[in-house]
Amino acid sequence: MSTLVGVGTGPGDPELVTVRAVRVLREADLVVVPVMGDDVTGRAEATVRAHVDHDRVQRCVFALDDRGGVTPRRAAAWDAAADTVARAFHDGARTVAFATIGDPNVYSTFAYLAASVRGRVEDLVVETVPGITAMQDLAARSGTVLCEGTESLALMPITAGVGAFEEALRRFDTVVAYKGGRHLPELLEVLRRTGRLDGAVHGAALGLPEEDVRPAAEVDGPAPYLSTLVVPARRTTRGGKL
Repeated sequence: MSTLVGVGTGPGDPELVTVRAVRVLREADLVVVPVMGDDVTGRAEATVRAHVDHDRVQRCVFALDDRGGVTPRRAAAWDAAADTVARAFHDGARTVAFATIGDPNVYSTFAYLAASVRGRVEDLVVETVPGITAMQDLAARSGTVLCEGTESLALMPITAGVGAFEEALRRFDTVVAYKGGRHLPELLEVLRRTGRLDGAVHGAALGLPEEDVRPAAEVDGPAPYLSTLVVPARRTTRGGKL
């Protein structure tokens, strides 16, 4: 049986990896890690190497920062990674793990890889190991309660547009925005205009030496692409949303 496992490695801090994730990574016949380029160490890769000392780690260049949907470069990266995984299975591997930052079921490239491998390997079993998301990590590091009682929570990428972010602020209590670093000045302007800037927090490079966690109102200018913005619900009384 051939088993492909998407393993969530958290947002970057090697300590925020589950015991199960470490076990799967150590026991896998091959661990595939996505990287931006041949000379760049990826976040998932760094986390994996903090826990895995075997040499069965394969780096695959992913077009992680491409814009414009399924670009030729992005599609080629998915296919190349799928070929690497399929070749490992054909050579006798029983379990291949794909390490992804955050959670493999939340805005992860793992879903695209799994779909590609299914067309190359018969009777493939696909599993996932959940990981801590940047949203959860930023909430913990900033002391921000994401939701309580009957409050709703919306998670969205700013690749969906600043307009979609503003609409989410109207429809949901707490709103979390991913991948909004390039548009951060626009997002902050929306928060000012809607009266939601107070309490909003921004985070980038969570768990890494260059970590930046602070009130969104203190951020000036664009931020890294993989940034997280948490806009908590308005609360006036203890337990008022029960």
